[in-house]
Amino acid sequence: MPIRRLPALLVSQIAAGEVIERPASVVKELIENAIDAEATHVGVTIENGGQDLIGVTDDGLGIPFAELALAVEPHATGKIESVEDLKAIATLGFRGEALASIASVSRLSVVSRPPGAQEAGLIDVAGGSVGSPRPAAGAPGTSVTVRTLFYNTPVRRRFLRTVATETGHVGHVVEKMALGHPEIGFTLNSNGRQTLGLAAQDDRRRRVGEILGRELEGELLELSIEDRGIGLWGMVGTPDIARPTTRHLYTFLNGRFISDRTVNHAIREAYRGLIDPSRHPTIVLFLQIDPRQVDVNVHPTKAQVRFRNQSLVHAVVVDAVRACLGGADLTPVLGLQRVSPPRASDPPPADFGRGAGPSGRVSTAQFVEFFRRLDPTQKGFVYSEVKQALADDAPGLLEVDRPREPSDRPAADVEILPAIRPVTDVLQVHLSYLVTQDEQGLLIIDQHALHERVMFERLKEAIGKGNLETQRLLMPVTIRVDPSHVELLETLRPLLRRIGIEAEPIGPAALSIESFPSFLFERNVDPGKFLSDLLARAEGGDLPGDTEAALQETLDMMACKAAVKAGDRLSPSEIAELLKYRGAVERSSRCPHGRPTTLRMTIRDLEKYFGRR
Repeated sequence: MPIRRLPALLVSQIAAGEVIERPASVVKELIENAIDAEATHVGVTIENGGQDLIGVTDDGLGIPFAELALAVEPHATGKIESVEDLKAIATLGFRGEALASIASVSRLSVVSRPPGAQEAGLIDVAGGSVGSPRPAAGAPGTSVTVRTLFYNTPVRRRFLRTVATETGHVGHVVEKMALGHPEIGFTLNSNGRQTLGLAAQDDRRRRVGEILGRELEGELLELSIEDRGIGLWGMVGTPDIARPTTRHLYTFLNGRFISDRTVNHAIREAYRGLIDPSRHPTIVLFLQIDPRQVDVNVHPTKAQVRFRNQSLVHAVVVDAVRACLGGADLTPVLGLQRVSPPRASDPPPADFGRGAGPSGRVSTAQFVEFFRRLDPTQKGFVYSEVKQALADDAPGLLEVDRPREPSDRPAADVEILPAIRPVTDVLQVHLSYLVTQDEQGLLIIDQHALHERVMFERLKEAIGKGNLETQRLLMPVTIRVDPSHVELLETLRPLLRRIGIEAEPIGPAALSIESFPSFLFERNVDPGKFLSDLLARAEGGDLPGDTEAALQETLDMMACKAAVKAGDRLSPSEIAELLKYRGAVERSSRCPHGRPTTLRMTIRDLEKYFGRR
């Protein structure tokens, strides 16, 4: 086929394919233009998910009548003038192709009036055919109307999703823009109904609450630092509100929403060990960086950027988010369903007084039974077993030996559990959970999950000083493996050397383990089973390709194998040591896999439930 010049319309439609993916792409480009025009309010209207109509109106600087025709030409812009300007982009848009690209695949109308102008100007463009500007009525600012998107490229239109899906994408774009620019008011109307209305804010925290939901405000931690020339402000969600998708992971660079691998990876690293790897944090993070230190001209949508010092940005974000999370108590609070206090005339529940003393006061047995009933499927809180365990380990613990202190609260004939005195009085429930208290309420601790975190932190500390200490086996352990595992052994040798494992092939389907980590050896972990499991995980792709990431996953596995298990009876000294470490190790509220180690029932919730407040 001979080389030829493409028609102008085809060129513009190819360019549109890079910028205009769906109706939400149009909305994004038009809102960016409005923000660059110093608008204080932006209104968005869509019909049929934006396929039939998209309207974006602002009260910004407007376009002079003489420049209307130029505004819809490809690569015409007032935001940059020279190559030097590309080195320090300070506006959201700068390429000058947005209106021209939109106009090539739709019927476009632009009405604009600069403040102070006597009248507005109007220009229409249909499929790249530009009409002549003419006078029109219009308020100060700019109103862009896009009709029948992709009408002349039906293949593109068929690739659009359902109306509900496209409407959702538009809503998400408006939310992102509103988060990035709280000083601007936003409204969104879909099919004649307002779905979003946000007044301009001078407090970014309030805008975050409006977008993420007021109910999450108590789960968001504020971050504000400046480190090594990078400013960071954000609202960092606790692990409890991690989501299955990245929908609530918002990152902004100099006011521009970005989806950058470096920043996203840094955020995930900061949350490592606090959330399940399959979930994503809820976070809104704003970065302020000298525009000369970042290139936003690497992709037509400008969502991807390139930092001059990528490692510095990564380190600052990791350190800041990790410090923010580390400075907070991340223990999940187990809320109670029943919060309405009973009236004096209400009869008590049928089983509420069962087993109570002569005075009718609630017994400790009922209190523990109450916990069991919170979740009948839960393994723990079987009172008969608790009672027997206590009879063996801590006789007399269930006896109430302290009278109630005087209080100005309404009199109620309810007995108070004694304060947990020495650590030997901690309840070990069903040989799986430890029940104790702190100043905020009742703590329920998963002994395996907490010990796993302790083991993991000890391993991390040891590996930071060099390879783990190894134990030479008097009798090598021989295991049969799949032939592919023998080949895989060579790949894993650097990792195995770091954790203290020496193994050699002794045939096409067998390995001999010569030495094993002292840490695991002391915890009675079976060398053959451990190495077999590690090789299986590596073959199944569960170990990351990055050496350090693979090491972290392996340490997770080692900690899990070494930790005490559910069903292990702990001595008072073992319980004391475990609880001591809970306050000493980092991120003790979560195990290395992100599961909670501890749940809290607050005194406030307990008082609500028992009708004491």
